[in-house]
Amino acid sequence: MKRIYLDHGATTPMKEDVLEAMLPYLKEIHGNPSSVHSFGREARKALDEAREKVATALGASPEEIIFTSGGSESDNLAIQGVSNALYTKGKHIITSSIEHHAVMDTVNYLGQICFDITFLPVDEFGMVNPDELASEIRDDTILVSIMTANNEIGTIQPIEEIGNICREKGVYFHTDAVQAIGHMPFNLKEQPVDMLSLSAHKFYGPKGIGVLYKRKGIKIRQIFFGGSQEIKLRPGTENLPGIVGLGRAIELAAEDIEEKREGLILLRDRLISKLLEIDSVKLNGHPVKRLPGNVNVSILYVEGESLLLGLDIKGVAVSSGSACTSGSLDPSHVLMAIGLDHQTAHGSLRLTLGRDNTIEDIDYTVDVVKEIVEKLRKMSPVYKK
Repeated sequence: MKRIYLDHGATTPMKEDVLEAMLPYLKEIHGNPSSVHSFGREARKALDEAREKVATALGASPEEIIFTSGGSESDNLAIQGVSNALYTKGKHIITSSIEHHAVMDTVNYLGQICFDITFLPVDEFGMVNPDELASEIRDDTILVSIMTANNEIGTIQPIEEIGNICREKGVYFHTDAVQAIGHMPFNLKEQPVDMLSLSAHKFYGPKGIGVLYKRKGIKIRQIFFGGSQEIKLRPGTENLPGIVGLGRAIELAAEDIEEKREGLILLRDRLISKLLEIDSVKLNGHPVKRLPGNVNVSILYVEGESLLLGLDIKGVAVSSGSACTSGSLDPSHVLMAIGLDHQTAHGSLRLTLGRDNTIEDIDYTVDVVKEIVEKLRKMSPVYKK
């Protein structure tokens, strides 16, 4: 049976080059980077080299790179770290209504204890209005956290404009760039971003390792305790094989990024145009300002989970929403925020493409979707009406 993976937004397969870079640190080089003997120094050298690679790829300085367990931890460290450091200055945080749950749940927690949280609405395409953001910033605002690109609908936010507003207002700006790394170039020496989260498994690296970029001079406090690793902000012995893998993965992701991006856009637009040929199908997210490999559609009169399972039987792996919320019967908060009703939101499908996907994969997937949709709609009394 043909097997096609179209769920790269959930995770990507690790590249062979990345695995090869990691193997010596899984099999032979086992020293603790904090140890002063030769084994430890050998490990420390690899840690420093990986940090340098990440900094180079992001246009940052090595001392601004903090290794974490992934995007969710990086989001928590940024948001809780700022709230712990600046609570005497202010207790107002601004975010958007379509953030990943790593941000949403963190600010909701802070809202329960003593902070005031403003959730900015988005338009029908999932876009934040920078003017509305500017009007919501107050004297007691300490942080704005807006994701670079949405994990469900792929919409890319005007990060430069948002960052400049925060700079003018003297407010820290954090962005969750987990979905964007590998698809968009970054130069954080020039971009108005104070903190940025990323996760290796979204760009063909290992799972369980990520980064928080923290611009020099930005004040945050630790949220974990027990060691002095990562400038005392992320205690615990470093995951050296994962860090080495992340360094190699981001190095590879930065190579020929525009060429890879254009190739994905061609596949994405072909998939979108063919899916929209099906009756009662709606594209979710911005039609142009979206991730190059993201396709999110609502197929009316069809349950998204039924379609997902039908595709899986045919060998096609997709998602009906964020991987972190699959299994939940609640409609996606992102799709609800852009104005979809419950029925339309439940009929959504997310297909996220990768660099190994082909035109044949796209055409086969569309044929299977058409076949399953026709079958499901024949059983739908709503569609018949």
